[in-house]
Amino acid sequence: MLRERWVPGGFDLDHFRPIAIHPEKATDYDNLLYCCSTCNSAKRQQIIPDPIQHFSGESVIVNGDGLLIASTTEAKFIIEQLGLNRKRYQEFRQVWLKIVEILTSHPTAVSEVLRYPSDLPDLSTLRPPGGNRKPEGIEQSFHRRRERGELPDTY
Repeated sequence: MLRERWVPGGFDLDHFRPIAIHPEKATDYDNLLYCCSTCNSAKRQQIIPDPIQHFSGESVIVNGDGLLIASTTEAKFIIEQLGLNRKRYQEFRQVWLKIVEILTSHPTAVSEVLRYPSDLPDLSTLRPPGGNRKPEGIEQSFHRRRERGELPDTY
């Protein structure tokens, strides 16, 4: 299954609060997070601030050289703990900055690179242990949005 093609190593399902520290959250849906394999490996058993909260808005910017610059203490901590400014990742971001710059002058290429995968998961077929505690999520899923014609072609 091909997903976000631009992330080295692919994605994992991670326990945001590590189960080594919070075993009671092992099967808690609200504790699961879709994250890149690199961040999952770097995080291990650490507790970090929620990146969804602390990497939004203007709290983190990407410099032209690929370096992440944080304006909040929490965002700086996440960058440091996960090693997000290591040379390898900085170079990776530089490449993507160049790709985006090139793509902006080729609109058809943008839609090809930034399109949603054709095999979006159908959450209605999944049977989590203890049942689905968030059935409204099925109707909000990208798969259902595509079925209803509400999903744009690109991200």
